[in-house]
Amino acid sequence: MSKPVVAVVGRPNVGKSTLFNALAGERISIVQDTPGVTRDRIYADVEWLNQGFTMIDTGGIEPDSKDIILSQMREQAEIAMATADVIIFMVDVRQGLTDADGKVADMLRRSHKPVILVVNKVDSFEKYMADVYEFYNLGIGDPIPISAASRLGLGDMLEEVVKHFPHQAGELEEDERPKVAIVGKPNVGKSSLVNKLCGENRCIVSDIAGTTRDAIDQVVKYDGREYVFIDTAGLRRKSKIKEEIERYSIIRAVTAVERADVVLIVIDATEGVTEQDAKIAGIAHERGKGIIIVVNKWDAIEKDDKTIYKHTNKIREILSFMPYAEIMFVSAVTGQRLPKMFDMIDMVIENNSMRVQTGVLNEIMTEAVAMQQPPSDKGKRLRLYYITQVAVKPPTFVIFVNDKELMHFSYTRYLENRIREAFGFKGTALKFIIRERKEDK
Repeated sequence: MSKPVVAVVGRPNVGKSTLFNALAGERISIVQDTPGVTRDRIYADVEWLNQGFTMIDTGGIEPDSKDIILSQMREQAEIAMATADVIIFMVDVRQGLTDADGKVADMLRRSHKPVILVVNKVDSFEKYMADVYEFYNLGIGDPIPISAASRLGLGDMLEEVVKHFPHQAGELEEDERPKVAIVGKPNVGKSSLVNKLCGENRCIVSDIAGTTRDAIDQVVKYDGREYVFIDTAGLRRKSKIKEEIERYSIIRAVTAVERADVVLIVIDATEGVTEQDAKIAGIAHERGKGIIIVVNKWDAIEKDDKTIYKHTNKIREILSFMPYAEIMFVSAVTGQRLPKMFDMIDMVIENNSMRVQTGVLNEIMTEAVAMQQPPSDKGKRLRLYYITQVAVKPPTFVIFVNDKELMHFSYTRYLENRIREAFGFKGTALKFIIRERKEDK
């Protein structure tokens, strides 16, 4: 089930980053050591009372002049209204109510999305409560006083946020059609790809009932089966600033990836894989989705008998953190190889949902241990007792060992490779959880 998305909107220096770090813990402020997976404080996974959601920061506002701040806040609000289930509108009790706050509040009110008005930097409720009441003038509900720095009032705020999550989760899940997100940088041909798929298969464009985003998903019928394509190419941003376009496409990617079963990462063949492609791929990898790398504009490349190998090797090298991803070379203009895409989507979905019997897994593990001894440290050797699969989407395995500290990343990777050799699992990440168990048990 996709996680709800909460967007944070607010002027510069009202404390958005502080709130991010307070809610997401340290995880957000460190860059993970997986190549290509960076956290730019654009999004964070947050959990509150067993409710998980994705929090997005709608963009940095540069305080050059009041006019620019207002126009950038409007853009922020537009992103939030387009992508979020709930919007946190953050204001600063010490700066008081400003014109920009009022104008953005008008926009948010008209969006008909739930808006939580949060007044930050209230370090003392006694001292600042009278100033908090001033924000009732915005007309978007009760202001919730918090101090992100001191972590005061965050529980009340989250309680209010969680109230607005769609509760018909069970009903949404009844839609069994495969959901395919098409993500990638601007201008790599995402729209052309969807249009070509739709054109050849008489596209039905529909709003899927129950989705809370404003994006219209494309329904494509192929061989009697319907596929829902979540296109992130819509909502073009009128901004010439490269970083802002990049941030925006990443926000769109996060929200689309959350809802998808399979993610098509579209890359421009004439450009090759860029750093931004790696970031977007990292989002899908972190969330354990089925992944297909679609190299578009293949018709524009001069080819010889080694071209496809060179391109494949380059992609594998840059996206080395996801060696399992499938790669397709296509052309949205000529339609080259597009029909094969549906077979590959079906295969990846099947692998992402595959279950392996515990007995078979333990046979593979025993054989792997016999072939390569587990690591040891200071005379103590790692012992592996038992492995079992506990979840799908992505396939998740728990391995019971005598000492978690001894389970080196490289040995987990070795076991993963043995499991992949036996079952394929093409196009999907595998997740491993290591648990300790006392030897006498």
